[in-house]
Amino acid sequence: MLELQSVCKTFNIGTINEKEALCGIDLRLAEGDFVTVIGGNGAGKSTMLNAIAGVWPVDKGSISIDGTLVNALPEHKRAQYIGRVFQDPMMGTAASMGIEENLALALRRGKKRTLRWGVTRAERARYHEELKKLGLGLEDRMTVKVGLLSGGQRQALTLLMATLQKPRLLLLDEHTAALDPATAEKVLEITEKVVNEHHLTTMMVTHNMTEAIRHGNRLLMMNAGRVILDISGEEKKNLTKDYLLKKFAEAAGVQEETDSVLLS
Repeated sequence: MLELQSVCKTFNIGTINEKEALCGIDLRLAEGDFVTVIGGNGAGKSTMLNAIAGVWPVDKGSISIDGTLVNALPEHKRAQYIGRVFQDPMMGTAASMGIEENLALALRRGKKRTLRWGVTRAERARYHEELKKLGLGLEDRMTVKVGLLSGGQRQALTLLMATLQKPRLLLLDEHTAALDPATAEKVLEITEKVVNEHHLTTMMVTHNMTEAIRHGNRLLMMNAGRVILDISGEEKKNLTKDYLLKKFAEAAGVQEETDSVLLS
């Protein structure tokens, strides 16, 4: 469903601030994979997600989604393949519009607009049922402006909007980082439910080792623009924080006492 071949990206080339962010990334995701991505600041996690989404072009290598080479496609054209949820709860929704209006925009993504009513009765019934699944009471507040919702409610709504039309690939860029622990746990619970229900191919970037271990069927660890660990299957199921830190030390060649700092 996703294939990266020898993907490289360097920022500020030829200046004192030159930074090699991605160093020949090779990666394949099968359909239905739920991959968590972990690493320290500057490891290349968000850069990789932004490269896949088309926020910026890569310097070398190729990116394919469901067999389609997307290197030449700008961000707005890749949106037909990708659903995204960002770290900032303020992104991904239109704050001045109601919940049902935001969902209507998401449902019409990539479709031609007409002069028919914006939200039909059938759509409203569908939105009610989809919102009810979130367990946040939003199904009874569909005309409320999204800007009045809490951060957790907005992230849950953004997740629903990103998956209302099943994307080929779902990208979650630290989508719980700005939330308090209890709300983050609820959003992750909803994430797991939505991903499993729709059998979505998913990449979730996180700084939290516990989240990375608990969720998904595969874990990637990045360091200095490279994937240094790729863990799946029984090894992933039996992962612990201590084992993960030990593996990071072996792969990255750093002292174990610095691991928690690099991965925090």
